[in-house]
Amino acid sequence: MKVGLVLPQGPQEGDGASWAEIAGIARQAEAGGIDSLWVYDHFLYREASEPEVGFHEAWTLLSALAAVTDRVELGTLVLATSFRPAGLLAKMAATADDVAGGRLILGLGCGWHEPEYQAFGYPFDHRVGRFEEALRVIVPLIRGERVTFKGTWSAVEDAVLIPPPRRRSMPILIAAKGERMLRLTARYADAWQTAWFVLPDDRFGKRHDDLLAACEAEGRDPGMLELTVGVDVSDAQEGAHLPLNAQAIADGLAAWASAGIGHLQIGMPMTTPATVDVVLDGIRRHRGS
Repeated sequence: MKVGLVLPQGPQEGDGASWAEIAGIARQAEAGGIDSLWVYDHFLYREASEPEVGFHEAWTLLSALAAVTDRVELGTLVLATSFRPAGLLAKMAATADDVAGGRLILGLGCGWHEPEYQAFGYPFDHRVGRFEEALRVIVPLIRGERVTFKGTWSAVEDAVLIPPPRRRSMPILIAAKGERMLRLTARYADAWQTAWFVLPDDRFGKRHDDLLAACEAEGRDPGMLELTVGVDVSDAQEGAHLPLNAQAIADGLAAWASAGIGHLQIGMPMTTPATVDVVLDGIRRHRGS
């Protein structure tokens, strides 16, 4: 099972992580044996009962990470297709994958946090319908095809990526839990992502069963779809998470590997050199090294 780390992009202490801090953590994690590094795609969180927070932009960070790392896969967890025109997103993915030497995992989703849509002027309606149309443009483009498509919300005419994508096998990961999104995952994706969890439980089991049903409906062999999961790790006293303890992390990784997960992403509210060291220790213990 591969294990990845979600990098800090927003508030931790003070104003949040700087690029220098993010790059340092990325290098530390890569040197320590992590398999992948992940960025999420949000402008801000705005809830009436909580302080407003914002985040560094995902693609800019990902492109910079591609230039300062050598081995790890780089993934988006996940890009909201509604934030960028579909053709442009495909072009950006092909370019970033080339910069990274063929290490990009293109994680996609339909978005969910309405306040950031309102703040930055994006429509929030018909998100799954818009997402499906975006996939009908993005997927064939990054596979090296020419695309003409006219839908309700997306339209391209004889679009093509030049220079062509470095590889036509760039993996597409879709985050999904609803029926329509799971059907799209079964139809288009190479990997399915669900989050956030602690250990395999009935809730995860139900989502997995729903995915299997979607694969059956789409005529997709579920064995061809990699299972990935996001797992929370924290030293907080309250909330559902794996403890920030190397042995607890190792035991949790073993449980998820036994559940058939192929790639696990660890997220932490405080991602610092010290907490990353604990995670890396947990991974080493899991792998017996």
